[in-house]
Amino acid sequence: MGGGGEPGIRQLADRERRAGACAGEARPFAAGGFRFRAGRGRGKLSAVMKADAVRPPVRVLIVKLSSLGDLFHALPAVHNLKTGLGARVDWVTQPEYVELVRCFTDVERVFAFPRRGWPRGLRPFLAELRRESYDYVIDLQGLLKSALVAFLARGRRRIGPSYRREGAGWFYTSAAAPRDRRRHAVEQALDVVGHLRLEPVGVKFPVKFPERRLTEPRPRVALLPLSRWASKNWPLPSFVEVGQRLRQRRGASMFILGGPADKDCGVELQRALGGGAVNLAGKLSLVETGALLKQMDLVIANDSGPIHMAAAVGTPVLAIFGPTDPRRTGPYGPRHRVLTASLPCQPCFRRNCRRLGLPCLANVRPEEVLAAAEQMLEAGTAPG
Repeated sequence: MGGGGEPGIRQLADRERRAGACAGEARPFAAGGFRFRAGRGRGKLSAVMKADAVRPPVRVLIVKLSSLGDLFHALPAVHNLKTGLGARVDWVTQPEYVELVRCFTDVERVFAFPRRGWPRGLRPFLAELRRESYDYVIDLQGLLKSALVAFLARGRRRIGPSYRREGAGWFYTSAAAPRDRRRHAVEQALDVVGHLRLEPVGVKFPVKFPERRLTEPRPRVALLPLSRWASKNWPLPSFVEVGQRLRQRRGASMFILGGPADKDCGVELQRALGGGAVNLAGKLSLVETGALLKQMDLVIANDSGPIHMAAAVGTPVLAIFGPTDPRRTGPYGPRHRVLTASLPCQPCFRRNCRRLGLPCLANVRPEEVLAAAEQMLEAGTAPG
């Protein structure tokens, strides 16, 4: 949390804890099929077997503040909650993602977490959350900031992941999901809501973007050459070579996508590809990007948030992974492919590689990416 924000929310949390202690408040929490209640005096615990695994709640609040890919990883879990409990589901996220989360069809209301304007913006934000009287507040982030939001919302039960960090577990009434960092992030989120013993409904990504009509001929291929980590970026000349070959051999319409910080790279890539490539880097909102990705036949990208957006709308993704682990954060589902050099040092999760020339990415050859891209286009896995 940036600026002077974190001390403010910590102080409010401390005040909430002290108020509960002074009032002799009994706070229920659940674990392992039992309901426990902490009482006064010696603080003895009594356990009563629950009659049912869970009572259908009236309201559920999801706390998932960021980042782009992580929001999409949470969608199947939210869908399982929505269908399994028949409840209203609301969501807290950072301001830059509010319009995007409004496209998630299982979500009723979206709250913008006030990252700036402390402490003035915090009190009305918390007042809004508390008016909803949530039965369950589920933190799918597992960090101190998100756990504090869950705690201060005053839900009846607060559930968070067992793999939480930064002391977040102090603010939950229940910790859920196995501590298996090898599981995909989508499955980890499903594990958390699985604590409520819901019937599995299958992995679905309920999201609806506005329709966007394109006149460019198929196949349409989107290139996303940059990510937030320099160590995750496949060399730009390799993107150029693959793009040129797909245009020559397949007559592909090329689209260049990226965020505001990627504008210069987009211009450079468009110039190298020659006339006809559509450069939209830094020109689209997240919602507009989602609508465009839905119209693509293939996305070729590094490990970055938009690959999960594309996967959610059913567009095949060809992802190139270097320092990160595709088992955990690769595009989810059978329609996608991940290429990696499979070096002994992978995955290292380093933002700055200690080895010269980023060998984990440089060793993924353009010819290999081109062959995979052509196979995916020929397979007819593209939407529409």
